[in-house]
Amino acid sequence: MQSVAESCEPCELNRVVVIIPALNEEVPLPLVLQALPRVGRVIVVDNGSTDDTARVASANGAHVVVERQRGYGSACLRGLAEVAALGAPEPAVIVFLDADFSDSPELLPRLVAPILADHADFVLGSRLQGPRERGAMPVQSLFGNWLACGLMQRLFGAQYTDLGPFRAIRYQALQSLQMCDANFGWTIEMQIKAVRRQLRILEIPVPYRCRIGQSKISGTIVGSLRAGWKILSVIARHGCRRPPHAAKAGPAS
Repeated sequence: MQSVAESCEPCELNRVVVIIPALNEEVPLPLVLQALPRVGRVIVVDNGSTDDTARVASANGAHVVVERQRGYGSACLRGLAEVAALGAPEPAVIVFLDADFSDSPELLPRLVAPILADHADFVLGSRLQGPRERGAMPVQSLFGNWLACGLMQRLFGAQYTDLGPFRAIRYQALQSLQMCDANFGWTIEMQIKAVRRQLRILEIPVPYRCRIGQSKISGTIVGSLRAGWKILSVIARHGCRRPPHAAKAGPAS
């Protein structure tokens, strides 16, 4: 008997929209797009690139939009605005994926299958549970994940292991979260709000490799400090009021 994570039919992927924020990723982005299974639509949000990111994205079949305001959250919000603007048919699942080829896009069906089968609302690809290339996650990233997940468990009862960027969420559930963070706090905002909304949450181990090019966040000391401060501030803001019931992230069945 197949597990939930293996039971996704190719035709069901037509109900999936992938949003890829991208900033100066002309080299790795084609690899990401070529590795993705065929889905309903792939939206690449060019976050003010100065290279050929937009051109290579379009050449590889992606729908390209531009968001001039820098910030991971700004790019994600622009992608969601484009989903709404495109109208019917409304997607069933939104997948967020990095443009640096550190994730494994071919594993997308494993993340969306539990949602399409109505076993989950939010599926997070956990890099901490999966195999990682040496150096793929710097010490500051590992510590930041450990600290953030520990605080979320203590404040909200959520048993996350990672803040991984490779994630899938039911579109209607995502709309209910009313996401607003414009930069480094986007991922943790989603995870906290998913708990508060009592979404059904799963974590699935995913491999993680060294990104192509330098990270805009963990690749620099300043970027790491800014990201860490923002993540802690988001936790503190949402932690002022403990939710009445806490959802837990569990393993895939």
